Amino acid sequence: MDLDAYVAEHGGQWRRLEALCRRSRLDAEEVDELIALYQRTATQLSVLRSRSPDPALVSQLSQLVLRARARITGRSRPSLSAVTRFLLAGFPGAVYRAWPWWCAVATAFSVLSFFLMWFVAGNPDTAAAFIGDDAAAELVESGFAGYYTEFSAPTFAFHLWTHNAWIAAQCLASGVLIVPVFYLLWQNALNIGVVGGVMISYGRSDVFFGLITPHGLLELTGVFVAAGVGLRTGWAWISPPAELTRGQAVARAGRSAIVVALGLVGVFAVSAFVEAFVTPAPVPVPLRVGLGAVVWLAFLAYVLILGRRATHPESVPDPAANPAGGVGSELGSGLQA
Repeated sequence: MDLDAYVAEHGGQWRRLEALCRRSRLDAEEVDELIALYQRTATQLSVLRSRSPDPALVSQLSQLVLRARARITGRSRPSLSAVTRFLLAGFPGAVYRAWPWWCAVATAFSVLSFFLMWFVAGNPDTAAAFIGDDAAAELVESGFAGYYTEFSAPTFAFHLWTHNAWIAAQCLASGVLIVPVFYLLWQNALNIGVVGGVMISYGRSDVFFGLITPHGLLELTGVFVAAGVGLRTGWAWISPPAELTRGQAVARAGRSAIVVALGLVGVFAVSAFVEAFVTPAPVPVPLRVGLGAVVWLAFLAYVLILGRRATHPESVPDPAANPAGGVGSELGSGLQA
């Protein structure tokens, strides 16, 4: 490609497009001209990206196309309808689409945790090896139960919320590498297995399950969802669908992971509230467990009912389904706006 000739041929259109983008007001004819020049410049940018080695020109035109698109579509503003769509379709749909992954994570995690509990409870020497005899005795006598009342409920809830959200963020962000997700899951399974095994070996299984179950059902489900969606992103890199390139598959899975991450912020806020206010409440254990189970079942119903509806062909499409990206997708979204 003769770059100088190409710039000389189309440079006037680019300057005109830039001038239109800078104007505060446009009449009807100028709006039509803006759209036409935007389409042409986006096409020309695509040609330059594939044939020109000049990064400065490509960067300049990319910024011009973005400014033109912003001028055509206007600035997006948060709206109640957008939040409603996210809560009723976006988040539950993204979680529902990944259900085989997080259900598999939940099954493997539960089997491993209960195996560790059984092994530690049946072999008391292992508990001493993990945490020591004195620490085990302190854990059983007051440490485990005292954990839930050490701080004020609001402070404890905020700490739990940020801690669990951070674990989920690590699972989602490191999913493409796969191994870090398994490491995070192993750490949590080991902690639950050892603590549960120690409590059971000292005859305090009622205290352990009575305190961990109310909040643990929803909290661990949120972690399972994050880990499953993260692993799904990694698998998209390893084995992308036939119709997508590896980069497109990872990008689509990544966009879905972002949707899940936003939704899990609310899920962990609820689980933190339950753990801070319900778990240590001076009420009968069946009532605490029952309240936790109701919240957990409500979340599962939310995902199954609204998520299935969101994935129906006639419903709102998956916001992460468009793998194309680039100038072509910008042009399409700009014309539809």
